[in-house]
Amino acid sequence: MILDACVLYPASIRDTLLSLAEKELYRPKWSNRIQEEWKSNLSRNRTDIPLGVLDRTITLMNQHFPDAQIEHFEEIESLLHLPDPNDNHVLAAAIKSRAEVIVTNNLKDFPAELLSQYDIEVTDPDTFILNIIDLDPELALEALVDQASRLKYPPQTVGDVLTTLEKNGLRKTVERFRSLL
Repeated sequence: MILDACVLYPASIRDTLLSLAEKELYRPKWSNRIQEEWKSNLSRNRTDIPLGVLDRTITLMNQHFPDAQIEHFEEIESLLHLPDPNDNHVLAAAIKSRAEVIVTNNLKDFPAELLSQYDIEVTDPDTFILNIIDLDPELALEALVDQASRLKYPPQTVGDVLTTLEKNGLRKTVERFRSLL
């Protein structure tokens, strides 16, 4: 599963996706360009967060998921023609990694008819996480509890995490998690 920059930017969604991956409910994939894109967007919008903190987050992500990093896809990228050319690198990384799904909020930028040529689907993070929960509800709930327990500054409960996810548009995910509590 390729995680697009737009689903790695909100920390709450990134943390949930990575908490689920930590439980081996799926295998995340990204590229340096995807990582740099979310970092750049976040640093532009949140000047209060030092770049070193963002660099550390990326380093920890790459260390914790050493198989996630996709490289050497530039040749593929030059052959692609998505509606937004700035997304060609995401599809190229997906093709290179043989990903089955691209998780993004920009569904319109990844036309199904084009992606089907590569046996790749596109989905939004709410639907993706909901599907992951349905694969193993107990383990997914455990991932959510672990996520909340790691949040120290400020401390957060599972309810706090769910409220934040809901504010970030993951309504179906939140509803499903609440049904499991």
